Amino acid sequence: MKKIKRTACFLLCAFMMIAVVIPRSSAYAETSGGAEAEILFEANTGQVIYSKNPDKKLPMASITKTMTLLLVAEAINRGEMSLDEKVKASVNASDADGSVIWLRAGEEMSAAELIEAVVVSSANDACIALAEHIAGSEAAFVKMMNERAKELGLKNTRYTNCVGYDESGHYSTARDIAVITAELMNCEVLRSYWLIWLDYLRGGETQLVNTNKLVRYYNGIVGGKTGTTDNAGYCLSVCADRKDMRYIAVALGCDSDDERFDRCEELLDYGFDNYQKFTPEEDASKLLPIKVVRGAKSEIVPIIEQQGVECVIPKGSAGKVGYEYTFVEQVEAPVEKGQFLGEYLVTLDGAAVFRSDIIANEDIPRMDFGRCLGLILSEIISM
Repeated sequence: MKKIKRTACFLLCAFMMIAVVIPRSSAYAETSGGAEAEILFEANTGQVIYSKNPDKKLPMASITKTMTLLLVAEAINRGEMSLDEKVKASVNASDADGSVIWLRAGEEMSAAELIEAVVVSSANDACIALAEHIAGSEAAFVKMMNERAKELGLKNTRYTNCVGYDESGHYSTARDIAVITAELMNCEVLRSYWLIWLDYLRGGETQLVNTNKLVRYYNGIVGGKTGTTDNAGYCLSVCADRKDMRYIAVALGCDSDDERFDRCEELLDYGFDNYQKFTPEEDASKLLPIKVVRGAKSEIVPIIEQQGVECVIPKGSAGKVGYEYTFVEQVEAPVEKGQFLGEYLVTLDGAAVFRSDIIANEDIPRMDFGRCLGLILSEIISM
């Protein structure tokens, strides 16, 4: 039997999507900017359009809060906390430094107000207050963050705090951050906060100004998170929608505030300007029957697991797309519905732009004496 190995899957959001790198368009000109790592990721398909050091472990500053906010949103969705719920600030929260809204120990604010402070102004004290309210302590919340990262299949992310302070062992990658950001941007409960540019808390006493400048002018912007520390440099992860494409752009370790916004804007523009959605063809004549050894049926007709799923390709390249169908030569019973039988591959200029498993469309039990006798009797009766 020809051995076929499964292709590694890239978990995204609630979907199991395949991560593929698309051939780079000649329209793209790399810059010599100071971003240490960056990625452009199409969230609906899980495709990586462009990357530079995407798996390099780096400090991420307040982009840490993408995971913090994801857990907050999920706690609300589970009914464990409401937006109107009062959250009391601890001494630990009130002692937070960096970007803060100057919470006093014992002060109460609604979860909605604290979420807005985190989303808009990246407030560290509000972030810690929410974490402690959900998990009982920041340490317990950080454990939840690391567990959620594992659930998302992220192998290069580790948290030691919930806000993004520079600490040994606190790191992520551009690729992992893109996945977390894509998941976060699907949280409807937070959608109304991302595009707030200016607002006030405490009856107008505390001003909130969005740290993400792109919300003011970028066409299709959904939201995003900034981060800045001495070790991390200037970082940004943003999401934008246009028509049927959703891009995540991440830039880590930039040299300046302007550079991180310029770089992510360039990446987003590149994706929207040069790529299009494409639905691969599926040739049923290529899905040939596969021999089943010692089965109640002698063969099985396979199917493509992800049928009719779109991918992203450079504009004008549809005529260059190729297709590959690869199968096992035979399979031994019992066969389970959904069992891996091969691979369907869509290629462009020799690179994969879409992959899907080819699977069994039915169960086929192993042939035994009882089934064999039953088949013989059925044949006799039908004669």
